[in-house]
Amino acid sequence: MYDELYEAWRKEKENVEIQRLSNDFFFRLTQYVKRLREEARMLDGKTTRGRLLFCESRNVRKLGRGLIQLRYRKILRMLMAGETVGREGLTDDEVRVIGEVAALTESYQNFLKAVLSGRSFGVEVKEKPKKRVLRFLKEIPAVVGADLKTYGPFKPEDVASVPVENARVFVKQGLAVEVDVSS
Repeated sequence: MYDELYEAWRKEKENVEIQRLSNDFFFRLTQYVKRLREEARMLDGKTTRGRLLFCESRNVRKLGRGLIQLRYRKILRMLMAGETVGREGLTDDEVRVIGEVAALTESYQNFLKAVLSGRSFGVEVKEKPKKRVLRFLKEIPAVVGADLKTYGPFKPEDVASVPVENARVFVKQGLAVEVDVSS
């Protein structure tokens, strides 16, 4: 894995475009770092093997950090230029992260446009927290939502709109299912 990481870092450093990585690259890198850390715990740091393992671990973390930062900068540069970032060179993990970064970049671009066109984009303008519509499967007592408002109590088959953060918890615990209201 070390050689593959070094090659990926080297190619990323030498090229302007994002380089293709296998979809499981970061998973395998995570497992490799974990294995190195576990092995290092078992060895005496004063032995030759222990010192070599420490150096390898330090180099892997440095190369991994460098690789991720290089790719992140390239993605940010593309987003700031208004370009779309294609999935072809990215792992699934990176695609998920880009969705969040793209939303932030778009918000920043809107802020920039508003300021430069003389429109107010003040702090006092707050976007309401997003909510999800749920159908409850079990009885739930009243809860304080992520927006600090009280929701419930709910009985089975009740339908209500709750903050996204709370909705995730209810669904994950099997207390409710999300209702598709897009149609």
